[in-house]
Amino acid sequence: MKNSLWSCFCVVAWGVALMFAETTQAEEPAPGKQVEQSLPLKNDQPLDYWLYLPEDYSEKKPAPLMLFLHGRGERGDNLDVVLKHGPPRLISEGRQMPFIVASPQLPKDPLWWNIDHLIVLLDELEEKYAVDKSRIYLTGLSMGGFGTWELGTRQPERFAALIPICGGGSPEWADQLAKVPIWAFHGDQDRAVPVERTLEMVEAIKAADGDIKQTIYPGVSHDSWTQTYANPKIYDWLLSHSR
Repeated sequence: MKNSLWSCFCVVAWGVALMFAETTQAEEPAPGKQVEQSLPLKNDQPLDYWLYLPEDYSEKKPAPLMLFLHGRGERGDNLDVVLKHGPPRLISEGRQMPFIVASPQLPKDPLWWNIDHLIVLLDELEEKYAVDKSRIYLTGLSMGGFGTWELGTRQPERFAALIPICGGGSPEWADQLAKVPIWAFHGDQDRAVPVERTLEMVEAIKAADGDIKQTIYPGVSHDSWTQTYANPKIYDWLLSHSR
């Protein structure tokens, strides 16, 4: 009798576990869709991210890759928050893009982007998907703008172009950043991140003979990203660059 009850219990428990696994399993990536993914990290919590594959994605035809870094307000453990701004928001609203788009979420505890984790993510994406390694692009807003400057400095040879928005970095990075085309954006009334943070980077990179241009929005405060990401010209500009 005990063995029979134990067998029944095991069958029920196995069924519940299987049902839970099926309901929590991440949706598989597919062309034209943006789905949740998670990257395991050694000695740290996983890096969750949105992944979008373009409608015409095929393993036989490598596609450009865009890495998008959100701002400080989108940190946490609810990946839906990352859909508030930028390319992941546009895609969630039905816009199709010619890029593979990866939009990771920084957990709430760290105060800043972990550049090493982002490099691991890029490595993973290049390994799993048909990525055109000559056309990898990097962009981000606010804290993600800072992350764009920093990651671009760490691996300038990896990126075909950068678009940092209302962020900043160290002018000492100019020699490295001069190796990659950059289009920087900022609002001249930004009180969260003063416009001078972008202007000093532009000046330093120009002095290093870098390929950089700026767009400074008059009368715009911290949100200089909405109109930037809504502008089709920035995507055309990205795609015009390859390594």
